[in-house]
Amino acid sequence: MTDGIRIRRAEAKDIPQLTEIFQKDLGYGACMQETVAAQFTKLDEKREAVFVAATGTDDRAIGVIHVELYNTLYFPMLANILGLAVSSCCRGRGTGSLLLTAAEEWAAREGAAFMRVNSEESRTEAHAFYRKRGYTDEKEQKRFLKELSSPCQQGGK
Repeated sequence: MTDGIRIRRAEAKDIPQLTEIFQKDLGYGACMQETVAAQFTKLDEKREAVFVAATGTDDRAIGVIHVELYNTLYFPMLANILGLAVSSCCRGRGTGSLLLTAAEEWAAREGAAFMRVNSEESRTEAHAFYRKRGYTDEKEQKRFLKELSSPCQQGGK
């Protein structure tokens, strides 16, 4: 615990704060609380972990990191950071570093040989944050995305 901040596993009670962090601090303004709640119930604890930084007597989430194990045939298992954000009102107190350390420790316990994070080109402050913590730029790449139609999106089961 640093400066009244403690790191713990995310709980369903954190969903409103996580939604706010995703909207305001990760820039996903269209993120809906219902989506976060639905996705939270689908987490696979065998290969994913979500940690929050909490503070105050109300144990309010002020930061979050989502990490997953990633296994391929062509190199040792690694862990992907799927999202890391700290509320803008609480930055500069070491919260991001505490969250990153929790994710790295979890990944190492689970057998990951590397940590990986993708960061949008424009997020230069995030790049500096990761470099300061020992991450190196591996390569530049494009991300391709294709929307899929699934029975759930069509209202089916």
